[in-house]
Amino acid sequence: MFVSRPAVHPVEAPPLTDAAENPPRVRMKDFQGMPGTPGGLALRLFQFFFAIAALSVMVSTSDFTSVTAFCYLVAAAILQSLWSLSLAFVDIYALLVKRCLQNPRAVCLFTIGDGITSTLTFAAACASAGITVLIGNDLNICAENHCASFETATAMAFISWFAVLPSFLMNFWSLASR
Repeated sequence: MFVSRPAVHPVEAPPLTDAAENPPRVRMKDFQGMPGTPGGLALRLFQFFFAIAALSVMVSTSDFTSVTAFCYLVAAAILQSLWSLSLAFVDIYALLVKRCLQNPRAVCLFTIGDGITSTLTFAAACASAGITVLIGNDLNICAENHCASFETATAMAFISWFAVLPSFLMNFWSLASR
């Protein structure tokens, strides 16, 4: 039986480099806007603040409960603000401990949550915009209602949706490219 014996060959250690000369490598999938990045945190905070703005402006009117679309906008804004705030805390934690949030289960959860909340926010904003146009342009009863507040809340909901959309698309793209 002919068995070769392993040979041990000395290997040189790689040369030490200075961190200033060679910055740490960043994976291609870690671009701004993804969960766990400063851009992702900024998107979550924008989502939260505009959803809270839409909620507070709509709730400040006394007669928003008389229209179902406005009640739907309030419910969607509450859900959007809670979702965005919770993911903002997750992003803050990931940034503080320098953790990557590219776990497939986490990305799937973020994608599904962003998809649901963005769809609800967009639908609520569209419904509220339709009712606002009906009240203002078709019925001409803006003097009796709070049209400016309704329009402002609707605009804030659309801006919140515009901030959710990049998060959803980036998470969906990351999930689909695996």
